[in-house]
Amino acid sequence: MKLLIVGALLLITNLVSFFLMAYDKQCARNGKWRVSEKTLFIAAACFGGFGGVLGMFLCRHKTKHWYFRVFFPLFLLIQAGLLFAGYWFFLR
Repeated sequence: MKLLIVGALLLITNLVSFFLMAYDKQCARNGKWRVSEKTLFIAAACFGGFGGVLGMFLCRHKTKHWYFRVFFPLFLLIQAGLLFAGYWFFLR
């Protein structure tokens, strides 16, 4: 049951992160108000690293900014490590 809840929360946070990247790309194309970079970073940092990286590369968005290319994959690695450690120490 715990794994199901954690999995659902991870799915939701990664979908939010992905769709924020996709929405911001769409706004950039259409000249509309954009999602702030701070919001994109917060979404990726709150266990949405995979969705942020996926959105960055599939939508080809923010790939020219070094801080996105460095920190989004770093968030993903840190989050994967934390999830593994959490599983190892608490759920096995």
